[in-house]
Amino acid sequence: MVVKYDSKSKMRHLLVVVSILCLQTTVFSERQFSIDGKVLELDDSNFDSVISSFDFVFVDFYAPWCGHCKRLSPELDAAAPILAGLKQPVVIAKVNADKFTRLASTYDIDGFPTLKIFMHGIPVDYYGPRKADLLVRYLKKFIAADVAILGSDSAIIDFVEEAGTYFPIYIGFGLNETLISKLAIKYKKRAWFSVANDFSEDVMVRYDFDKVPALVSLRPSYNERSVFYGPFEEEFLEEFIKQNLLPLAVPINHETLKMLKDDERKIVLTIIEDEVEEKSHKLIKLLKAAASANRGLVFGYVGVKQWEDFTYTFGVSKKTKLPKMIVWDGNEEYILVIGSESIDEEDQGSQISRFLEGYREGRTEVKSVSGPSLMGYINSLIGIGTVYIIVFLVAILMLIRSIKDGDDEGVRVGSGEKVDDHAESSAAERNEYRSGDKED
Repeated sequence: MVVKYDSKSKMRHLLVVVSILCLQTTVFSERQFSIDGKVLELDDSNFDSVISSFDFVFVDFYAPWCGHCKRLSPELDAAAPILAGLKQPVVIAKVNADKFTRLASTYDIDGFPTLKIFMHGIPVDYYGPRKADLLVRYLKKFIAADVAILGSDSAIIDFVEEAGTYFPIYIGFGLNETLISKLAIKYKKRAWFSVANDFSEDVMVRYDFDKVPALVSLRPSYNERSVFYGPFEEEFLEEFIKQNLLPLAVPINHETLKMLKDDERKIVLTIIEDEVEEKSHKLIKLLKAAASANRGLVFGYVGVKQWEDFTYTFGVSKKTKLPKMIVWDGNEEYILVIGSESIDEEDQGSQISRFLEGYREGRTEVKSVSGPSLMGYINSLIGIGTVYIIVFLVAILMLIRSIKDGDDEGVRVGSGEKVDDHAESSAAERNEYRSGDKED
């Protein structure tokens, strides 16, 4: 018997077949790459499939011999189940980039660990924290709405609480979403953005503004707040946002240096003995006050005890009288203000003012840094190629030394191997503790 199909029947049949195929594909994909809270191990055969299967994939490009990678691994294991349980799950995966060199080359991996977030298949470099709890907060940022719409006091409070303390928070009270949406997209990786349409006077008191519209900037971890009342034009809004991405007084470390690379302002850097001392806390408060009145500059501080190598690049030694203030633009030179090379413990506020006055009046002396520039510190690393070159050179040197020793004293069995092990171990130690973005 011959069954005839009309056009409608053919269409229904075709849709059924397509639906079955799609269902089978989905089941196969879920069976192959399930979101079970475990870290996925990727290689050449499954990398592209995983990236295309999930909206958000956090990938750790690592090397088995890398010390930093080994310390990061348990943090990723702890974060994976939490991120997998979000409404918009984030999958954590890792790639042995030392073994799968094609993937390493494709994504320009030249140091370990290198971390990237693949959002809908598009890779974005990750420079955030690496402890499990902070990692979770940071990655939540990437899957959030560009601008959150808040319709009540409780929604505002909940938003601030859930945002955490790592990123600055911007809340536009009585502000049209369209005014900040473009900037919210531009700075999404560095801050939380929201607009509040309905709120009480209690909220105005809580966040210390007295009229609307107003854009409030919060830095919970530094207990800082700033209010912008306009003009609400993109140029002025962006300037306010950029100035408040950093705290008033920035503690200088590897993480904050990465943030400073995108800031065009010069850095007023105060070098102190120890950041945790009580007298340092008093000085930092004065630096915050100076920063609030001089928004055209970035005020930073660093302790010799916290980062000795960095402070030595600015001529600090054991004989240097601290605190010492300089102006640095992130390049190979820095500026001393003549007569304000150091700060006494008495009346430090006036001395900071005199330093800034002397800088603006040009009573300065230019010096060369004895170490890397800001970008040099950020990018200082030993890449894969460099590691191979070092190992090769060490091997050649050991071979030459072995031949020479053999000529002079005869061959000493085992001596070459012992020296080789020591040299490679020393090289590995230097690699592991080299500063910079790519740590190994």
